[in-house]
Amino acid sequence: MDDGRRTHFRTCNLCEAMCGIRIELEGERIAGIRGDDDDPFSRGHVCPKAVALKDLHEDPDRLRRPVRRTASGFSEITWEEALAEAAERLHAVQERHGRDALGVYFGNPNVHNLGALVFGPLLLRALRSRNRFSATSVDQLPHMFASYLMLGHQLLLPIPDIDRTDFMLMLGANPLASNGSLMTAPDVKTRLRAIQERGGRLVVVDPRRTETARIADEHVFIAPGTDALLLWSLLQVVLEEGGARLGHLASVCDGLEQVQALARGFCPEQTAVHTGVPAEVTRRLARGLLEAGSGVVYGRMGCSTQAFGALCQWAINLLNLVTGNFDRPGGAMFTSPAVDALDLPKGLGVGRGSFGRWRSRVRQLPEFGGELPVACMAEEMLTEGPGQIRGMLTLAGNPVLSTPNGARLDEAFAGLETYVAVDLYVNETTRHAHIILPPTSPLERSHYDLIFHMLAVRNTAKFSEACFEPPADAKHDWQILLELKQRLEKLRGVGVAQRLMDEALLRLGPDRMVDLGLRAGPYGGRFGLGKDALSLRRLRGEPHGVDLGPLKACLLERLPKGRIELAPKLLVEDLERLRAAFGEAAVVDGGDARPLRLIGRRHLRSNNSWLHNAERLVKGKDRCTVLMHPDDAAARGVEDGGRVQVRSRVGMVTAAVELTRDIKAGVISLPHGWGHDREGVELRVARAHAGVSLNDLTDELAIDELCGNAALNGLEVTVGPA
Repeated sequence: MDDGRRTHFRTCNLCEAMCGIRIELEGERIAGIRGDDDDPFSRGHVCPKAVALKDLHEDPDRLRRPVRRTASGFSEITWEEALAEAAERLHAVQERHGRDALGVYFGNPNVHNLGALVFGPLLLRALRSRNRFSATSVDQLPHMFASYLMLGHQLLLPIPDIDRTDFMLMLGANPLASNGSLMTAPDVKTRLRAIQERGGRLVVVDPRRTETARIADEHVFIAPGTDALLLWSLLQVVLEEGGARLGHLASVCDGLEQVQALARGFCPEQTAVHTGVPAEVTRRLARGLLEAGSGVVYGRMGCSTQAFGALCQWAINLLNLVTGNFDRPGGAMFTSPAVDALDLPKGLGVGRGSFGRWRSRVRQLPEFGGELPVACMAEEMLTEGPGQIRGMLTLAGNPVLSTPNGARLDEAFAGLETYVAVDLYVNETTRHAHIILPPTSPLERSHYDLIFHMLAVRNTAKFSEACFEPPADAKHDWQILLELKQRLEKLRGVGVAQRLMDEALLRLGPDRMVDLGLRAGPYGGRFGLGKDALSLRRLRGEPHGVDLGPLKACLLERLPKGRIELAPKLLVEDLERLRAAFGEAAVVDGGDARPLRLIGRRHLRSNNSWLHNAERLVKGKDRCTVLMHPDDAAARGVEDGGRVQVRSRVGMVTAAVELTRDIKAGVISLPHGWGHDREGVELRVARAHAGVSLNDLTDELAIDELCGNAALNGLEVTVGPA
């Protein structure tokens, strides 16, 4: 007799790791979630977040139907009412004030959502606003900026070949908490341990002895915001003692002599007074790279979200290049994804990138890839005058908690003429929305990781069917976006041809687009008919995914312009800003009452701000605490477990303090993504574990002046007893 039990296999899409999961179902109830032992990439590993898919799907606070904000709170309305009013509101703002009066913000969850990735850009193009923002500029923008200038494409991103390297130097990264970032690597702890087991070394450079640093062969403390100095000193030693070893890429590299000349100005003895890293340690690390059979330098959030993030990522690429570890097994390599977003037809693929085609109205910050830096979003809403943002559309985002100076952004959203949100929750940002359009849950839609297959440490492909049929009155993200686009175009009087195209796209849907991408890709026979060619039909028959092998040298075939620019003019010129920022004064090591430097951190059971409504992920001791060195605490009269006030230029928060020698003197750490106690937030579990928001301290004026990325790390703060 059929008791309704079945097993569903899919990819967990709550972080970048792409772990395969096995969902046990009893009828329409989730009986359990565990790792899929037969997934060739994750091999049975999952982190605690995977079980939160059940919590997210069943969450009573999750919106199931559209809502409208009224004087007495949010009330449900029909989809017809909601879509009609949303389109009319967005259209009216642009009609009254111009197309740039409407701003758009794409949140981080969109990158985990196939439909939003494919159909979101179509709506953006239809809106025609230059005021577009996303989580990119509080995250990986410096990586993309360096790739754009050096390699010719913003998403041609080097990936550490962690499974074959002999020496890994990691800066500002904590993959044991993040599960890997711009390095999709499920069960990353086992992969890092394997480096050591085969006789290699792992070295972590960070102002905090992180979870990853604790398993490393060596941890090196560094002053926040000085990574670029250390990286250029490593370059100086590598080029002086080993010379440039460009290998098979030598014939396509331009600017080597200029890089060699620039590096001479960063000798380790000079930079040590600022970084806090002794010159002999810098030289030893450089020699480790030179002497290893293969080696890779990897830098992440700590290197990116600081004042010199672009210079850091440039220097990391240069180190991997001149040590002969670029596009080489065990070094920094490039994926050969089954669906290659770099190679799809125009309109569906991702453009090479752009820089400075337009600038923000108030601060004149440059666009990158069609987006303005999110650090200028609040001022563009609050500063009166022509071009002021008077309406917003947000897609799966919570910028009040995730972008700098959240309190000012909170004020800005509260004052908008109109605000439409596509979101599952009434959160810290969407509580200001006039209309919220909730999509289906992640388990009610199919999934293919367009982006993370491009960032993975091994070539794989996997398609996940929807676990549940969505309710009859539910809509997927992509359906919401396309219907908004259709309604806006109808209000504008767009022709019949465009309406027919929109209807064709609705019928096609994201699944068939994946099929086209697979068939057009390197494993699909370029639309060939071979029996082993990848297609959606084949992947549907392989629920655990398909292993396509280790990363392989492929950069020469993928370079858009066929050349590598080692010394891009914009980056070379920005070195003067680095030199000017660090004079002769030595770095302050703490232990007195001077201002401290603030850095963020994350936890394995969190992903930014959007998983705190799952009880099993927030239970236990308070994680939203200030980490502080005992010497700094003693100088300020602070006791372990007490509460402290942390102040910056823009705000103040009060939190419990944990004293630890795992953080460098002169530095404190506070996790990001918390601060759920704002009035009107409809997240019962999150409000009960509210914490405080790091971004009530971070400063929208603190940016990487070259590329516009937010400088969330290294901010100067004062700390004292509450």
